[in-house]
Amino acid sequence: MESIKNIASKLGINIDSIRLDFSDNLEHGDYSCNIAMLCAKDLKMDPKELAEKIVNGLKDKMPNFVESVSVAGPGFINFKLKSEVIARGIVKISENGVEYGRVETDKGKEILIEYTDPNTFKAFHIGHLMTNAIGESLSRLIEYCGAKTVRICYASDIGLHIAKSIWAMQKHISEIPADSAPIVEKTAFLGKMYVEGTTAYDANSATKDDIDALNQVIYEGKSPEIIALYKKGRKWSLDHFEMLYEVLGTRFDETIYESEMAPVGLGIVRAYLEKNIFEKSEGAVIFKGEKYGLHTRVFINSAGLPTYETKDMGLNATKFKRHPNANQSIIVTANEQNDYFKVIEKALSIIDPNIGSKLIHIGHGMMRFVSGKMSSRKGNVVAAEALIADIKEIVAEKIVGREFSREKADKICEIVAVAAIKYSILRSSIGSDIVFDSAKSISFEGDSGPYLQYSAVRAAAVLERAKQEGISGAILTDLRTLISSPTIGISGTTKESSGPSFLGDESEVGGVGSHVASEKGSEIKVRKSDSVNYEILGRLVIRFPEIIERARNEYTPQHVANYLTNLAGAFNSFYASQTIVDKNDRMSPYYVALTRAFLATMTNGLWVLGIKIPERM
Repeated sequence: MESIKNIASKLGINIDSIRLDFSDNLEHGDYSCNIAMLCAKDLKMDPKELAEKIVNGLKDKMPNFVESVSVAGPGFINFKLKSEVIARGIVKISENGVEYGRVETDKGKEILIEYTDPNTFKAFHIGHLMTNAIGESLSRLIEYCGAKTVRICYASDIGLHIAKSIWAMQKHISEIPADSAPIVEKTAFLGKMYVEGTTAYDANSATKDDIDALNQVIYEGKSPEIIALYKKGRKWSLDHFEMLYEVLGTRFDETIYESEMAPVGLGIVRAYLEKNIFEKSEGAVIFKGEKYGLHTRVFINSAGLPTYETKDMGLNATKFKRHPNANQSIIVTANEQNDYFKVIEKALSIIDPNIGSKLIHIGHGMMRFVSGKMSSRKGNVVAAEALIADIKEIVAEKIVGREFSREKADKICEIVAVAAIKYSILRSSIGSDIVFDSAKSISFEGDSGPYLQYSAVRAAAVLERAKQEGISGAILTDLRTLISSPTIGISGTTKESSGPSFLGDESEVGGVGSHVASEKGSEIKVRKSDSVNYEILGRLVIRFPEIIERARNEYTPQHVANYLTNLAGAFNSFYASQTIVDKNDRMSPYYVALTRAFLATMTNGLWVLGIKIPERM
């Protein structure tokens, strides 16, 4: 990159515009730069002519790990790394791949990330599952980049929805499940009560008044009978959430409850009401968002009760009181709350610029089915647990006849089902809606979580076979023995040559392109004609750290998911076309090392996505 900037500066090009992208066609090289096409018009030059000038200036100044630099198409500048550099990198990864892909861009930082935020007395639905998958993956991405990540769950345990549920519970006291009943039965009952209470609240003004009054009673906590029902339902919900977090692989560092934030938020709003940040309006306290190009929101209602907005003020103040040195506070919710959080962020910025400036809200799309959007108010909510169970059942049908114990089969089905769901969520850009397709989600043919798991299990089986054959994999000093081996060409045909030049350059691959801001890193396509080229797989493997860095910088686990899919495709093509374990092939140790490097990359990448790898499939 520095070489490009030096030449570009001499030609009058704005070096801030220079970016290296991963090439989407490895025939053209490993990296590509379109700076000539971007700047040619300003310099009144033909893009290709400008590209050739840059290349001519670079040829004697390229780092020794670059094999070639060339111009392609209308003015792309392509860079190809030396095969020996790729090989050395692969062997190094194979020797110690446990930490492979970690970068230190966030080293020394403390980053708070709040996600999932379920509601007690209501179903943990697929919307919560979606928020959980995205939030957990973002947490792992940031952690993988060196930060101390604090995972926070903001559980709703107070509010009108609980009053609706308890109102209905009072009418069904004899039907309340026993404490010994399965947790799923208890929470299903709570869900029914919420639907009944909501329906009654919307249909009858007298009932509405009763439930509003009940909400006040719950908030004040003065009725032993009501509080007993409240505590019972709250505990059931929280126990159920913990059970689901274990299945999903989530561990929260802190849980902050909405009921705890009401007094904190009220104190803040009342204090800043006196400073005219908030205003009184028709008996309520509001924040006049129109002053800032936003919309007005109520923070204390006319009954004197705090709204979600006030509790969020308390929540964010509490986060920074507990973590005064936090560098960022990320909140993941559905994008239906985008406008809401613009108001919250603005109010916080005025009250405490330190908090407001560090708040980052990430809104995600919705998960949809053929029937359309779900609604817990109408009772057609899709519970996360039900979706996982449905996918487990489909997976179980695919592994019928395999030699697994019932317990092991159930665990495998659960791991694969969770992978299918998480991948379906994470493969798309965060802001877009997704349509969940059960059949496609569990496909072993590609573009699915189970496909990635299957590829990893296949690689592990290859390594086990190599171990039995006594082929442990190449080490750096062993690369000398491969000098006389044939190289398989990019086109897929075998070229007779002295083989890849594994000697000479001692550059560390980890430093290659470490500051690349890739645009195409997750879009590389491996053609069938390339399938016999082990170099294709190697060149993809060494991209992993940069994919991680890009995904973190852009808050997009999608880049990791898509990269792993293409990496798995490259490995499976390599596996199908090449005998990896062969004592009579001098390249076999390197093939084994490449397989081990692939497995390390896939394992670490799936960890970032929050996906486990089963022992067998």
